[in-house]
Amino acid sequence: MLIIKKSMLAIEQINLIKKELVYHTSRSGGKGGQNVNKVETKVGIVFNIAESYCLSESQKERVMLKLKNRISDDGCIKLTESKSRSQLANKELVTKRLIDMLNKALVIPKVRKKTKPSKSSMAKRVEKKKIRGDIKKLRKKTINED
Repeated sequence: MLIIKKSMLAIEQINLIKKELVYHTSRSGGKGGQNVNKVETKVGIVFNIAESYCLSESQKERVMLKLKNRISDDGCIKLTESKSRSQLANKELVTKRLIDMLNKALVIPKVRKKTKPSKSSMAKRVEKKKIRGDIKKLRKKTINED
């Protein structure tokens, strides 16, 4: 049985988001020899939340609130990926990271209901405390006064 969390992105929305993404490539840093020097494998992604057509207004507000530290001044999320030596693999990785980030931001947590401990659980707790206290009393040395 497939359980869908409340307010996650639908598959249609994910496909629309992928069309709104702006990709750019650059040369990766670090080790790699000629491959690093010649091939642009590092992939950057830009997603403009404010101008997105696939997110509703409430979803935009939620994402802006949850990801405020990741959003630039112009309302864009910018991510880069350079783990793989392949540009296509990096593109897939960074896209998946963005979708996961949006899904995580859109999940509405379940509201916690306050509950009281039951009478039997409170009685068991008191009884355990008494037993523990009795055990500690038995450890004390008794001084015989003659």
